[in-house]
Amino acid sequence: MKISQKGLYALQAMMMLGRHYHQGAIKIRDIAYEESLPEKFLELILLELKNARIVESVRGAKGGYQLRRDPSEIHLSEIIRLIDGPLAPFGDADQLRTLIDRDLPHRALYQVFLDVRDAAARILENTTLADLIIEAGPKGRGSRPQRNQKKKETASILPMVAGGSQG
Repeated sequence: MKISQKGLYALQAMMMLGRHYHQGAIKIRDIAYEESLPEKFLELILLELKNARIVESVRGAKGGYQLRRDPSEIHLSEIIRLIDGPLAPFGDADQLRTLIDRDLPHRALYQVFLDVRDAAARILENTTLADLIIEAGPKGRGSRPQRNQKKKETASILPMVAGGSQG
């Protein structure tokens, strides 16, 4: 699976909004500055997220964007599907199941692809923004909330997923 640049920007912006969830609306220029994102492109991404009812805009001097739900209720799969489409790196699950049933000589290959798709989907469907947010710790250092070993495996997989294919 390859996550687009737009998808990465959306995830970064959503993480920033998650970190500031209890602080009200955040201006686009502040999101862009804090996350080093192009402001005009960010405007389009936030509009898409707003239309999907994941974020909401607030008008006025203290206006900007904020999450519509708690970060613990927003899964990465929801954001990625919105921005980049299906999570499947090798076609959707139904297509793969059809190939498994019909293409007997290559059944094992398609089953591996389905297993990879299911594993990636499971990780993204079970990881929320709250799982990714780094809270300010002692002396300004970031500290990740304590999580079980299974979640730590997720962290090592995500960079590989976002990196796309090599060669």
